[in-house]
Amino acid sequence: MSANSTRVLIIGAGHAGGSAAALLRQYGFAGEIVLAGEEAAAPYQRPPLSKAWLKGEAGLEDLLLRPESFYAEQQIDLRTGVTATAIDAGAKAVTFADGVVEAYDVLILATGSMARKLAIPGADRPDLMELRTLNDAERLKSALAPGKRLAVVGGGYVGLEAAASARALGAEAVVIERMDRVLARVASETLSAFFTDYHRARGVEILTGAEVSGFEGGGVRPEGVRLADGTLIAADAVLVGVGALAREALARTAGLPCENGVVVDENARTADPSIYAIGDVTHRPIPVHGGRMHRLESVPNSLEQAKQAAAAIVGRAPPAAEVPWFWSDQYDVKLQIAGLPFDADHQVVRGDPASGAFAVFHLNGDRIVCVEAVNAPADFMGGRLLIGKATPVDPVLLADPSVSMKSV
Repeated sequence: MSANSTRVLIIGAGHAGGSAAALLRQYGFAGEIVLAGEEAAAPYQRPPLSKAWLKGEAGLEDLLLRPESFYAEQQIDLRTGVTATAIDAGAKAVTFADGVVEAYDVLILATGSMARKLAIPGADRPDLMELRTLNDAERLKSALAPGKRLAVVGGGYVGLEAAASARALGAEAVVIERMDRVLARVASETLSAFFTDYHRARGVEILTGAEVSGFEGGGVRPEGVRLADGTLIAADAVLVGVGALAREALARTAGLPCENGVVVDENARTADPSIYAIGDVTHRPIPVHGGRMHRLESVPNSLEQAKQAAAAIVGRAPPAAEVPWFWSDQYDVKLQIAGLPFDADHQVVRGDPASGAFAVFHLNGDRIVCVEAVNAPADFMGGRLLIGKATPVDPVLLADPSVSMKSV
């Protein structure tokens, strides 16, 4: 089948899906493209939702990946507010909630992730908030004001970013984390300690080792969070941010292998050669980490897999493998992370955390596998390069900030 007659259907109009549609055109694809998403908005950036959007520093036009006119100009059939309910892989067709059935030659699943729910009574209360979509962010923003108190259940990046934004708007904030430190699942102890101290110095109350047992209130607005020891944490708004799950149900019911995400290869292709999956929903190989399979939640991952799928569809050479990277902005702190700490057997701290600019390097032997850089862009960029090239380093030189990363 020629590229001109191929019909690509993309389910999910977020960062991954929107990027895939644009890249197909950029790579010369002349066939039909249908981009279908559940939200009413055109594809937009999600990272600013917990930062610039909450603080009122960005509007919808600032968040959009591309102007809405782009899709018509590029002959991309953008359909918003539609939900896919079933895939018939044999017939190469997708059924939507309104009964519409769309045929495809190539299907790209970019369904993203969804907020993990707490397994406690009352976790489905309508007055509890999460932060995944523009509507979620707008609802949270309306609840933040001087004199209000936000309780954040979960001390991950989104929760900490929301707490920082709440403080910027004059609201009080308390972070409730059941582990013994914030960021316990995703960061080093050094980084956890730094952000705990930084938030507390700016008026955020952080409770660790605190198990949530329920929520108080009439269901219209919360009164607070009840802890397992009986303590009631009073709050005007409650945000639950305890991680995310891949939205893999559509793929799973279609018979595609799933394992904490839709399993794909290095070209973002699933077990069905006509179906690709990209972004937060995928369980993918990480070439720079020996091909180990992992699910990544990041904009860079969405863009990388969009490139992989678009290149494979048009018959273009695959893009070079990238080092996974992430970032988080809290107050005036810029955190940048490259790589994943797989098989790390020791750490090297470069710089003094008390200075507000430092980096934590995770090494396996004499090779860096991950770097966490706080207000240290040179360390981040240098570390990312060294991870990608698997270059041996001298830990003594690495720990010395007076030695440039180039010299390391």
